[in-house]
Formats: sequence, C-alpha cells, structure tokens
Amino acid sequence: MSGSFLLDTNIVIALFAESQTVIDQLEKTDEVFIPSIVVGELVYGARKSHKVKENLERIEHMVASSAILACDAVTAFHYGEIKDILRQKGKPIPENDIWIAALANQYNLVLVSRDEHFTEVDLLTVEAW
Repeated sequence: MSGSFLLDTNIVIALFAESQTVIDQLEKTDEVFIPSIVVGELVYGARKSHKVKENLERIEHMVASSAILACDAVTAFHYGEIKDILRQKGKPIPENDIWIAALANQYNLVLVSRDEHFTEVDLLTVEAW
C-alpha cells in the first residue's frame, strides 16, 4: 500500500497506544498528514486525562515531527458543500469530522478513521486501520 493519508483522532490515539496494525500500515505509506482539528481534539482529551503533562508532551512531540494540515478558505468551501449534502441526505455527522473530511477532500487524501459515519460523505475515500 502506498499513497497519501490523513489520520483521524482515533487512529492517532491507536498509534499512541502502539497499535501494531496502525504501525504496520504507516510503514507502508508514502505521506501522512494530521489535521489541526485532530490536534485540538487530542489536546482536549489530554487536558481531561489523569496524565495531563505526559499526554500534552506526547502531542507536542507528534506535532513537531508531523505534517499538520490547517483549514483555510478553500477548506471552508469544502466544509460548506459537505455539510449541505449531509443535511440533504438527513445524515449529520459531528462538526469536527466535517472539517476533517473537508481537509481530506481538499488535498485528495485518503482519510484513515474507525468512525463509520465518514462513509456518508460523498467522494471521500476512507480506510479503517
């Protein structure tokens, strides 16, 4: 397997937990990106945890060694289109996940997630590791 991938929060958490499946898949990829939204979700989770300092340090290390994609005006147009299509289908998904899907579409990346609701997003390629 090769290609360019965007990692959802649950995949980064699995990586932090040293999931062999995720590690094996990452070794086969060409490019891996992390949405800035995922960084925010991880920081929120770290701040709620019993190991705040340790978890924040792990996130900071990941950010320093990873390609982070941030949202811009183009992302916002993708977001609006995706949200409207989901509304028309009557299939809403969490707001942060719409932004993550918008980034994946904007950069033509395969989204890696264990959340099945991403299958509702048209023209989004999703893999579960």
